[in-house]
Amino acid sequence: MTVFMSAAAVAPLSSHAVLLFLLQAGALLALASALGTLAVRWRMPALVGELTAGVLLGPSVLGSLAPALSDRLFPRDADQLHLLDAVGLLGVLFLVALAGTQVDLGLVRRQSGTALRVSLGGLVVPLAGGVGLGLLLPAGLAGPGTDPVVFALFMGVAMCVSAIPVIAKTLTDMNLMHRRVGQLTMASAVFDDICGWVMLSLLSAMAASGLHTGDVVRSVLSLVAAGTAAVWVVRPVARRVLRRARGSGAVLTSLVVLILFSAAGSQALGLEAIVGAFACGLAIRSVASEGGQGLSALDPLRRMLTGVLAPLFFATAGLRIDLTALADARLAPLALLVLAVAVLGKFAGAFLGAVASRMTRWEGLALGAALNARGVIEVVIATAGLRMGVLTSASYTMVVLVAVVTSLMAPPLLRWTMARVETTAEDEHRLAVDRGIWAPARAVEK
Repeated sequence: MTVFMSAAAVAPLSSHAVLLFLLQAGALLALASALGTLAVRWRMPALVGELTAGVLLGPSVLGSLAPALSDRLFPRDADQLHLLDAVGLLGVLFLVALAGTQVDLGLVRRQSGTALRVSLGGLVVPLAGGVGLGLLLPAGLAGPGTDPVVFALFMGVAMCVSAIPVIAKTLTDMNLMHRRVGQLTMASAVFDDICGWVMLSLLSAMAASGLHTGDVVRSVLSLVAAGTAAVWVVRPVARRVLRRARGSGAVLTSLVVLILFSAAGSQALGLEAIVGAFACGLAIRSVASEGGQGLSALDPLRRMLTGVLAPLFFATAGLRIDLTALADARLAPLALLVLAVAVLGKFAGAFLGAVASRMTRWEGLALGAALNARGVIEVVIATAGLRMGVLTSASYTMVVLVAVVTSLMAPPLLRWTMARVETTAEDEHRLAVDRGIWAPARAVEK
């Protein structure tokens, strides 16, 4: 009897909550799919249309034009929205993991100096610009009781991050992942974002109780532990899965489970779950390239991700964006200033790092265009700042503006710059290798 009573104590989702979730997911996915297809026809990545779908159904458009309908379809209920967030989380984890399987670690090692210089440039220059801007912005944009230095440091972190999921989706949609610029972009974005998350965790500690040496040591140890686990745990398990489960349906389930546990381990260490998912993808790629084992078993996941999970994730992210706040005449000029500092800082940093590595100016501009995409990561950081009390609703809107505009401007700038970057023999070879790694099973069957 006790067992039955304790089981019944956990109330299931109400019929209305289930109905609302299905309507929300269906509406977001339908519009995201339609706008994504339209964006592709206009020679833009599908990501642009998918983000726009959320903006149209969110407070920016639907909430302004038809508030009653908006309140009924997307009520201000955190628990209800978290259902969409859970599905979107799976999408972003698989997106980042599959992006990791496309990163050529051999190139990263050979180009480690270049990747490091581009990363440092894309990190330090916008970080310094953001900190300086934060010190100059009106005190009213900082949360009540927030130390001006903490606010300035937070703005610096917001300016220096990139969005691995957005960059990965953009590079994949534009068929640039196998290019040298694409590989260096992913390597640089990983470094920048890891540094960004570590700095954000330290800022969180500063906002709560001041910065202590223990917080710094804990963050560094977490990074070391995550890297060690990726090499000594995830990689051997991935090798065993690919060798023993080749040709069976179990390999897909096993690799998905490995991605989820890697993300969970990263989260448990105090890092973001996407760090663990990306590290798992890198480990899977390195094992698959050792002996030509195929990753064709992940093709169903890739199709599900491209057609369902990724569009729903980006649409849900767009749903949280409220652009109506920018109508304030006092806020708009400051928002444009924040946007300019963010864009110019990331472009200048990546370009200087590329030039210092003797890359062409077009490659440097292409790296700046790709790394400039802040996307959903910026929205996550803005939300964290609001939750910590570092940002007000006005400064939150400014940071979100950076996320939206940089995600929309990255694809056309990247297309324009990459049209002037020559495709090398190594790029073609990498594409051929990727195709061979991803589909040897189908070749054998034929």
